[in-house]
Amino acid sequence: MSRYTGPVCRLCRREKTKLFLKGEKCYSACVLDKGIRKHIPGMHVGQRMGKATEYAKRLREKQKAKRIAGLTEEQFHHYFRDAQVAPGLTGENLLRMLETRLDNVVKRLGFALSMPHARQLVLHGHVNVNDKRVDVPSYAVQPGDKISLSEKSKQNAAVQTALAALPKRGPLPSWIEVNASHVSGKVRSWPSRDEMSYPIDEQLIVELYSK
Repeated sequence: MSRYTGPVCRLCRREKTKLFLKGEKCYSACVLDKGIRKHIPGMHVGQRMGKATEYAKRLREKQKAKRIAGLTEEQFHHYFRDAQVAPGLTGENLLRMLETRLDNVVKRLGFALSMPHARQLVLHGHVNVNDKRVDVPSYAVQPGDKISLSEKSKQNAAVQTALAALPKRGPLPSWIEVNASHVSGKVRSWPSRDEMSYPIDEQLIVELYSK
């Protein structure tokens, strides 16, 4: 299945929650905050008034997680299989793997406006891990890793805009630290469940795949 390239606000409307896929607009001009287009997208939405089934609730949680991470169905299922065989709780393992992807860490550090922007920075070779260029968005960072941008990209207008907007997004989680003046950061530890950026009930995803 190919990656979704359509209007991303449509995805937020479908999930009825902010997925933060459009950078600064998600904080200042979100259609959900404005109260417009309250219905889910698609034709004949007024006829879809039935109560959601248990399967539908589980599916929506999986779709939210997949869309926030920007993954295809096959990629997401691959992460779930890895989470199943890892020690600990499957759902928490899954979210930790998504949270510690390099593109997500770049976004959490405030170097990018959104996940697509973070992925673009990584793919174009602007991100270094421990002073070595890494151009794989799915690269799994580890505690102790230092994340930085190339000298050229530090002056990029979009990067500077993202850094300026960082205070609006609240305090950083304790598992990462950032040096805004040097446009670099460090992974201090593994993220705890409370510090993960995915507003997901991971147990519903586990139940979905367990059927």
